[in-house]
Amino acid sequence: MKTSELQNIKQRYNIVGNCDALNHVLDVALQVAPTDLSVLIVGESGVGKEIIPRVIHDNSPRRREKYFAINCGSIPEGTIDSELFGHVKGSYTGAINDSPGYFGVANKGTLFLDEVGELPLATQARLLRVLETGEYIPVGATEVRKTDVRIVAATNVNIRQAISEGRFREDLYYRLNSIPIQMPPLRERGEDIILLFRLFALQMAEKYKMDRVVLDEGAKQLLMHYKWPGNVRQLKNITEQISVLSPERNITAQVLSQFIPQDQESTQLATIHREGSGDHSFENEREILYKILFELRGNVNDMRREMSALKKQLDDVQTSKPTTVDPLPAPTTYPTPITQHPTPVASVEDAIAEEYVEPEKELESLNLNDLGKQMLEKALERNHGNRKKAAQELGISDRTLYRRLKQYGLDQ
Repeated sequence: MKTSELQNIKQRYNIVGNCDALNHVLDVALQVAPTDLSVLIVGESGVGKEIIPRVIHDNSPRRREKYFAINCGSIPEGTIDSELFGHVKGSYTGAINDSPGYFGVANKGTLFLDEVGELPLATQARLLRVLETGEYIPVGATEVRKTDVRIVAATNVNIRQAISEGRFREDLYYRLNSIPIQMPPLRERGEDIILLFRLFALQMAEKYKMDRVVLDEGAKQLLMHYKWPGNVRQLKNITEQISVLSPERNITAQVLSQFIPQDQESTQLATIHREGSGDHSFENEREILYKILFELRGNVNDMRREMSALKKQLDDVQTSKPTTVDPLPAPTTYPTPITQHPTPVASVEDAIAEEYVEPEKELESLNLNDLGKQMLEKALERNHGNRKKAAQELGISDRTLYRRLKQYGLDQ
């Protein structure tokens, strides 16, 4: 871009500065303006990102159409879909009329979505569809509507970190980032800091009919070495404070230091903290989740070992065949006489089987004691309460299962 053209743009939009980074930003904005490509402007808070979308719109074929600047962070999450995509009458409480939304009103024009990193995930999905197909559905509507809108977005959030934390869609980021523009922070603009101070001081003098404040060399050096976490917005505030509060019109480094914060926090790079969404890495949450998964894996491994031992012991019992029938054990003597009613036996084979089942049941019950009530409940749960299938899964007889159910109070 020619120097004369660049100066004309700066004068038209009241842009002050001659640093290479700023000139490059304006050059890219003018080159992309004739196209319909989406633009994502990235930069710290207070660097003046809102000027670039206006430059793009005014130098595009859409300059005679409508231009809307929307602060996505200032719209409540519950109404942002209605604000952007419109709604139909009666779609929610307070929707007394149909509304076309910004995408409907700005058809053929340009939408500047400031703080796009604050959009809810559901709204991000709808925005992605508009960018890809030009289609959207108003809140409460059933029919698809079309729009032709140029999107210019801006954010001071670290989008890549937001993607890794699940707060921003990666596909939307690449769709918005067709043309990236990086706004330089004030601390990297060198002599532009002095030029901006002069502009703000002159504006204050003209507005309030006062003498303009002027910086000496020491004050200029102090101004240029400050971190400026609030960027241009902070510089303007400090200039206004000095113009009103300082009795001296010739500002020295000593006078200037009274208005510039000297604590360590204000001289560090600005960081963004937002309630709810947060700018943290969720390390504590990950550690808790890993700990739970580790303990769960240990429990599963222990259960697997117990099941393997149980099956092995049951296999050993089932493969062993009795060669002789042991006599029935002598009845146990109780302090109080108990009347016993033996179960009728239909045949000799049943009697032999009955004699042999008792030792097997006793051995199996010992194994079930090791396994515990939890294994029995799991077997019943997996077989939807079918006791016969649960006994087969555990490799035990129905009689043993019934006895264990009664022992653990599960026979109800």
